[in-house]
Amino acid sequence: MIRDVFIGLGAWAWIILGILLIGVELLAPGAFFLWLGLAAIATGLLDAVLDLSWQSSALLFALLCVAAVILGRAVTRSKTRDEPQAEMLNQRGQSLVGRVFTLEAPIKDGEGRIRVDDSSWRVTGADRFAGAKVRVVRIEGSTLVVDDP
Repeated sequence: MIRDVFIGLGAWAWIILGILLIGVELLAPGAFFLWLGLAAIATGLLDAVLDLSWQSSALLFALLCVAAVILGRAVTRSKTRDEPQAEMLNQRGQSLVGRVFTLEAPIKDGEGRIRVDDSSWRVTGADRFAGAKVRVVRIEGSTLVVDDP
């Protein structure tokens, strides 16, 4: 019975299946059902143009699923590999080592402050005036150790 309804809808059955799979992706995000849904929609469009048998369209759907998942993995992995800061997640201080900043407050008695984007960091090092350039050499806890650039 379900097979007869599925065959009776023709290409629309694949498009409806694709929309349902994309809907499942919204309920259970993980970027997997999205690719299967897109493969089903592509199968429906090709079935509408080429008027495929149900066996041919099922085989085409299987092949498109494999291709879509492989393509999806390649697309999502390339974005995470291009982000060097993803490796330093929750270790923001480590990503500052080697960078040069301008002192926001002078270093007096070995302590001062620098501004990094929207935050202010405590620094230690030799006494310097406000506005001097310093290079972060290491991090100790939440304090940056600085030296001459």
